Amino acid sequence: MDSVRQQKVNKLIQKELAEIFRSESRNWFGGGFITVTVVRVSPDLGYAKVYLSIMGKNRDEIFKLVEINKTPIRKKLGLLIGKQVRVVPDLTFFIDDSLDYAMKIEELLKK
Repeated sequence: MDSVRQQKVNKLIQKELAEIFRSESRNWFGGGFITVTVVRVSPDLGYAKVYLSIMGKNRDEIFKLVEINKTPIRKKLGLLIGKQVRVVPDLTFFIDDSLDYAMKIEELLKK
């Protein structure tokens, strides 16, 4: 169970990362559409797991570009939330495949 502080930081990071991915999509990620679905911050607020939903032709390639640009993403995030948190958390990105899973279950239920 996340504390109230963790929940607030989760929402803040999710909102700001979504803005970063929207504004820098063309420059850093080749125009791929990236949505931040979930952010989970550790209790000490030092680490954040970020789950991304990626729409585009080359999902794996776009995810590799996200991994390559992890440092500039964290730096830009620090500029946006630096006044609200003491430490900008280390970001670990994961692909959120819950939509694919839901579609697969729906197909199986139709049969």
